Amino acid sequence: MALFSAEHLAFLFGLLGNVISFLVFLAPMPTFYTIWKRKSSEGFQALPYSVAFFSASLLLYYAFLKTGAFMIITINGIGCFIETVYLLIYIIYAPKKSQVIRVHHNYSFYLSQLFTIGLVLICNVGGLGLVMLVSLLAFHGASRVTLVGWICCILNLAVFAAPFSIMRRVIKTKSVEYMPFTLSFFLTLCATMWFFYGFFINDYYIAGPNILGFLFGIAQMILYFVYKNAKKDDGKLEPTKNIEKNLSLEEAKEVEIVTK
Repeated sequence: MALFSAEHLAFLFGLLGNVISFLVFLAPMPTFYTIWKRKSSEGFQALPYSVAFFSASLLLYYAFLKTGAFMIITINGIGCFIETVYLLIYIIYAPKKSQVIRVHHNYSFYLSQLFTIGLVLICNVGGLGLVMLVSLLAFHGASRVTLVGWICCILNLAVFAAPFSIMRRVIKTKSVEYMPFTLSFFLTLCATMWFFYGFFINDYYIAGPNILGFLFGIAQMILYFVYKNAKKDDGKLEPTKNIEKNLSLEEAKEVEIVTK
């Protein structure tokens, strides 16, 4: 008799996946502490948190359709709550008008308060509502679960492909300043846990995308060790300040803000 059954292993990996995913959901807390402290979300982007909320809410809907997916329900329910708090904080302190901010030779676009609310409503309420409407009216039984499973799979593949831009920046700038090793490690670990959870419950809509997540995580950690001691070029390729970087008062003097 096997020491652990597939059911026991699924529970173990699902539990570990919940714990690690919870830590990943909490990772942006320093960013939102900075927003609250500065009473301004200028210099930070809302889109990653909007996408994270949509992904968590869609997986939550999938888990309810599938039935018995308690591990998916718990972490994505918590994730929806955390991302909602993040988005509310962002909206409260978002600029009144959309802005294009130039740092060095690069530009970033920051959404206004009203535009951010519209983005959240369209992408999350509208997007999730459309998926629910189509799946409930046009599909039945197992085909409904299959449809939503494929949508979750495609969305998660797109999310896991997002690090391409960060990896490209690391190679271009020869700097790992904006790709912390700890975050890459925990994301890789998270993908590993959810792959095995999906594998042991025979849910390849969960397991499949996490293969890509694992591979990208490994690639990021390899890049980290390749470039962690690399010297920056003479400032020509200095990376821009991203959502996790707070502009200091001196750096802010170099920033040009164009209000639209």
